Amino acid sequence: MTSTGTARAVDPARATLDKAAAENFPVAPFFLPRPWRDDLMAVYGFARLVDDIGDGDLAPGGRDARLLGVSAEEAEDRLVLLDAFEDDLHRVFDASVPEPRHPLLRGLRPTVRRHALTPEPFLALIAANRQDQLVKRYETYDDLLAYCELSANPVGRLVLAITGTSTPERVRRSDTICTALQIVEHLQDVAEDLGRDRIYLPAEDMKRFHVQEADLATDSAGASVRALVAYQAQRARDLLNEGAPLVGSVHGRLRLLLAGFVAGGRAALHAIAAAGYDVLSGPPKPGKLRLLREAGVTLRGEG
Repeated sequence: MTSTGTARAVDPARATLDKAAAENFPVAPFFLPRPWRDDLMAVYGFARLVDDIGDGDLAPGGRDARLLGVSAEEAEDRLVLLDAFEDDLHRVFDASVPEPRHPLLRGLRPTVRRHALTPEPFLALIAANRQDQLVKRYETYDDLLAYCELSANPVGRLVLAITGTSTPERVRRSDTICTALQIVEHLQDVAEDLGRDRIYLPAEDMKRFHVQEADLATDSAGASVRALVAYQAQRARDLLNEGAPLVGSVHGRLRLLLAGFVAGGRAALHAIAAAGYDVLSGPPKPGKLRLLREAGVTLRGEG
């Protein structure tokens, strides 16, 4: 971050920040101005940690629970951890109270102040992970879109706020891109999510394609599952195409960043298609060459 003291404070959270390299899209690439990179990584650290809490993927040893003031007896209770994390988030926005307990939230505080960010997008991400503990299935596509409104769209809105480019139309385009990226991630992680007793494929669509939950628990996808995944992939592709004009509405390095987001989604969809829509034998991942190719297509306004 921008000061030695802050950098020292976030060192214990390095493992969380390092997960940025494994994402489908570039989080804070080298070509961005350093202040943007720092602020985007601060937001990423928050989003990654809240997801890790919701998924039960915190580092072993209970360090994060201790930092948040959660007792060892409750350290495995995700709802308790999310509540504690939300309490700590409020310290980010209230200058009259001591600094946040968790180093990732201490690192977020300067970013919030620099850009006058509001709590709403951060609270939405916490709400999405709280919902994950309580809602394991989605009946309709509209239900899934409502979940994405909490789990994905706030990230794009924060990117626009940090770069000073937020307008109602850009927010709308950004929302469609973020929702698409969330759907793509769900498709890649069908097997992993099922292991957590979560299914993000709408039940009405599973019924339409004659897919039972047991069909998702096999080592490779049958024809019905592949058809269902192809159907959802097309929905994500359509959303990406709808949101792609956002890229052409901005300039300079931000245009490259947003093109990377869209290209990451398109490259992942290509990998899913190349796997014959079999997402059960392992999450299809795009190669760097495909990602670069899709970035070029997106920058040219094609696709």
